[in-house]
Amino acid sequence: MGVGIRRAQASDRDYVVRLLDEAFMDDPVSGWVFPDVEHRRARHAGLMAAFTDATFADGYIDLAEDGAAVALWMDIPGAPDTPDEPLGPSEGSSDDGPAQVRAAVDPDNERVEQIARLTAAAHPVGREHVYLWMIGVRPDRQGEGLGTALMAPVLERCDREGLPAYLEASNARSRALYERLGFVFTGTAVDLPDGPSLWPMWREPQAQ
Repeated sequence: MGVGIRRAQASDRDYVVRLLDEAFMDDPVSGWVFPDVEHRRARHAGLMAAFTDATFADGYIDLAEDGAAVALWMDIPGAPDTPDEPLGPSEGSSDDGPAQVRAAVDPDNERVEQIARLTAAAHPVGREHVYLWMIGVRPDRQGEGLGTALMAPVLERCDREGLPAYLEASNARSRALYERLGFVFTGTAVDLPDGPSLWPMWREPQAQ
């Protein structure tokens, strides 16, 4: 049976936040950002809300029709002045977005800002691509192929339009899934200080 997918609307915002909060509560990266369990339960949803609002503003969110899975996507433009520039990491940005998120979500927690800056610095620049910011599946529905189904339409679009795709895998299980879908580890992990690693992964468009 196929998985019905629809584009999330503003009216879905609170549901998307709750779903991401549940899906990532026990993720290794969330555990690093909020090491204390009780503090995580109090603040984690606020971070998911910041991600959701940013995606509604600049990207798009796909939601399984039964509400069990969600994907946050961004279309990232290429560098107009250097169209032939090879793929490489960002050299950093003066954007104060990470500091603003920290101030709004958990002002005393430097890790909220730190992870945003580390992932931004690792993000490839120079080529137009599609960025899978987050994909979350309700814990009781994981292992059913919902993540793969939710990604399929966007990856098909990438193949059709000749667009690469990019993401950061936050655990070994998700990394294995993305490898099956054609993503390749870029070779440089984002190692969180005294914490887990994220694996930046790139997917060239596949021949149809």
